[in-house]
Amino acid sequence: MKHLPTLLSAAALVGCATVPPTDTLHQNHTIDRAESVNLADPWENWNRKVFAFNDRIDSAVLKPLAEGYRSAVPHPVRTGIDNVLGNLGDIGSTANQFLQGKVQDGVEMGMRVLVNTIFGLGGVLDVATEARLTRRSEDFGQTLGHWGVGSGPFVVLPLLGPSSLRDAVALPVDLQYAPSALAQTSAGRYSITALSVINARSNLLSTTQLLDTAALDRYSFMRDAWLQRRLDQVYDGAPPEEKREDEPASTSQPPEQSR
Repeated sequence: MKHLPTLLSAAALVGCATVPPTDTLHQNHTIDRAESVNLADPWENWNRKVFAFNDRIDSAVLKPLAEGYRSAVPHPVRTGIDNVLGNLGDIGSTANQFLQGKVQDGVEMGMRVLVNTIFGLGGVLDVATEARLTRRSEDFGQTLGHWGVGSGPFVVLPLLGPSSLRDAVALPVDLQYAPSALAQTSAGRYSITALSVINARSNLLSTTQLLDTAALDRYSFMRDAWLQRRLDQVYDGAPPEEKREDEPASTSQPPEQSR
């Protein structure tokens, strides 16, 4: 957390960016969703190049590894690994719940970590879900958004994929709570990171297959889906309603009677 003051200063600059942030755009009742998405992606030319680069890396390395992982590792073992990584990730979510002032959710997430760690064999078994302790994942980017920091322009990060300026600034804080941060050696951190990436890519195999078959423009499809999902995450599934330009303005005076 030693980088937190610098990150918060940079996050403040995000809210003052010349390009209207996505969250702010969705609160502006004079524009529709399509316009907000376009305004949120002023770096589209560069983003498309990074997207293409990431796509090549994924096709050549990550996707084959994920398919091999799914084929070679039995489903119960993969489920246990996914549960352990998810339980470790819940630690960061617990901290962010408290940072957002959501005390009850923070307590429940903390209980979830304790229950899975103690009774779930270190998180191998997801006992907490059976006990109705629902996972409510939060990250530092969502925390900044909760306190009014705009998302800033959409950006595709090399190897890491879709993000926003706000979330890119928040990323170093999130890495402090990543499962790999618990390792004591560099080899351990690299191993856990590799396992986390392969596990995550394995979970997304069906999603990317849908993207390949359904999208005429894979970049636009990915961007729009990511922006909408991220907006829902920041607002806990209840983003502000939008008003279309052609929607008539309300008036306090009754309509004129016909004579």
